[in-house]
Amino acid sequence: MIASRRHRRGLAAAVLASCATFALAACGSSSSGSAAATSAAATSAAAATSAAAATSAAATDSASAAPAAGGSIKKGLTVYFIPKDTQNPYEVIADQGGTDALTELGGKVVVSSGTADTAAAQIPSIQAAIQAKADAIVIAGNDPAALCPSLAQASAAGIKIVSFDSDVTCPNHLFINQADTETIGRSQVDLLAKEIGSKGEIAILSAAATATNQNAWIGFMKQQLSKYPDMKLVDTVYGDDDPAKSLTVLQGLLTAHPNLRGIISPTTVGISTAAQYLQKHPELKGKVTLTGLGLPSQMKPYVLDGTVEAFALWNPKDLGYLAGYAAASLASGVFDGSAGSKFTAGKLKDYTVLAPSGTTGPSIVLGPPTTFDKTNVSDFNF
Repeated sequence: MIASRRHRRGLAAAVLASCATFALAACGSSSSGSAAATSAAATSAAAATSAAAATSAAATDSASAAPAAGGSIKKGLTVYFIPKDTQNPYEVIADQGGTDALTELGGKVVVSSGTADTAAAQIPSIQAAIQAKADAIVIAGNDPAALCPSLAQASAAGIKIVSFDSDVTCPNHLFINQADTETIGRSQVDLLAKEIGSKGEIAILSAAATATNQNAWIGFMKQQLSKYPDMKLVDTVYGDDDPAKSLTVLQGLLTAHPNLRGIISPTTVGISTAAQYLQKHPELKGKVTLTGLGLPSQMKPYVLDGTVEAFALWNPKDLGYLAGYAAASLASGVFDGSAGSKFTAGKLKDYTVLAPSGTTGPSIVLGPPTTFDKTNVSDFNF
């Protein structure tokens, strides 16, 4: 009996010693057997552990050198595009780009949103995507945080989340940025400064007060103004990307600041509304200079008649196309959206995910904005 207990204690000690030697091996319960069998099992476990460790190390080294990407995009994917609202011409063009991408890939886009630039108007569309078991959601956030609980539900349901145009602060998503945020903000100020001789009162006619992209650009505009001590930002107003409201706040701006020299409107609805008003009031021509972000198709007549000298933008159709390819690639496991991972976006070629910076998580930048004036505005039809 004593010998038997001693034998069991010795066997236990051997197993514990084996566990200590091979810390990653699995040491579970075993049936009765000889010490030799135990030793053989330990040796086998050690070999398996060593091989697994080598495989893990190789995978880690490979991932750090070149993030994994591969496979093909699945057919029949359904991607919900949720724009800021369904009536904004810019958003309509961007959504069409997404539709083009998914059509090329054998999938489909469902465009769904409200008619107001609010998070509340977008939440039902997120819930609809969940109910439809969509493969991915591409959303232009009307609020950086208010959409996160609903998007978290979508993510938990296995839906890949991509934001574009206007980012959200939710985790587990990829942002498709139209252009470098800082470049957009600073270049708008530089463009206006050139047009008004770097002097005078200026104002900003923005979209929604909660719009992530607008606020980020305005932040860099204010920083850039430090380079122009004779330019003073006197007001920032919000038209919520609604033509009627944009006109109302514009009129209030001009009344409140009779010495206003320039307006920056970093929104296609705002700049087109302001341009139309200035065109109809020739007494303001040469007195108030307007620039911002606009669609060439909308701004062309105002540029050609001298109401607006220059403005900037990227191609929103390309933005939607890139977002569509990114969403489909994520849903297919072609890449994982982490910093350094790569995928190919059809005609737009190859993209690499940028590391998080500031309040922006992993992101992809479409490319630099284009400045439009009389020399080139007629060359573009978006």
